[in-house]
Amino acid sequence: MKEIKIMYLDWWQGFDCENYLINKILRKHYDIRLSDKEPDYVIGSVYAKEALNYNCVRIFYSGENFCPDFNLYDYAIGFERMSYGDRYAYMPNYVINPKYADDIKEMLIKHTKESISKKNKTGFCSYVVSNGNADPIRAEFFERLSEYKKVASGGRYQNNINLPDGVPDKYEFQKKFKFSICFENSSNRGYITEKLIQGFAAGTVPIYWGAPDVCETFNKNAMVVISGRKDIPNAIEKIKEIDNDETLYQSMLAQPALVRPNYITDLKLDLEKFLLNIFEQPLGMASRRPCGNTVRAYYGQNESKKQKIRCIKNIIKKSRNQAKNELSI
Repeated sequence: MKEIKIMYLDWWQGFDCENYLINKILRKHYDIRLSDKEPDYVIGSVYAKEALNYNCVRIFYSGENFCPDFNLYDYAIGFERMSYGDRYAYMPNYVINPKYADDIKEMLIKHTKESISKKNKTGFCSYVVSNGNADPIRAEFFERLSEYKKVASGGRYQNNINLPDGVPDKYEFQKKFKFSICFENSSNRGYITEKLIQGFAAGTVPIYWGAPDVCETFNKNAMVVISGRKDIPNAIEKIKEIDNDETLYQSMLAQPALVRPNYITDLKLDLEKFLLNIFEQPLGMASRRPCGNTVRAYYGQNESKKQKIRCIKNIIKKSRNQAKNELSI
């Protein structure tokens, strides 16, 4: 089995690569060596820039609404709906992150469960947000829908259930309600996070704002989609209609969450093909990012002092080697 030396860098605190889909796929095909000195490949994320210190094949991953820079990384995996030869793969974080595996399972079977009548739902709508640094439409919608009926806010942000640190179990909290507000923190094509998946998994009718192309993947008949601020009044009227019509509500719960049943499986297969394309190449041919003094100088303007010094040393070293080669000719 081919041996590959990998380093994971710039991920969040507590990140465990062994449980992640990327590493699981690679371990199926290769003898993985986690190297912190001289890796052949660095798989970096968005929470620091340490990966840029390594002059090897760089693979970028983002679980946030963050567009990859292909001048800095050879390959990227993220939320952007884009094509870039063999250098990019679309992959939502809820698929790659083992934390959401149970949510996906529940989402996929939610329409096969027995009907959930009003008496089994003790509340109208839930809202679980811990970060207030998001598009203001999220907080605004929560406040405006609350004018109709109480929306139980179980997160640390805008908490109104006397649990300032937030609910300990989001799933157990959400499943008590008929609806769930599932707004992203920003709007971009393809940027669909676990929020929508968790709303479906809990057996609610999700109220969604975020990716404008969400209905290409998720069933519009199983949720309420808001296109923007101008659509808020219409959305609230629609929610009122569903709330007061048990037959309509049950018909939405009976709808599958996904447009294509095999969507999650297909994403995983696409990721496997993407990764195998990278690692099956001879190492010397896997590089894709541009190189040269101009690129280094351009990005050096935004690098740390340590990175700048390392960049200058590399330029000097390469210049000396070039001079030696010319003298030997």
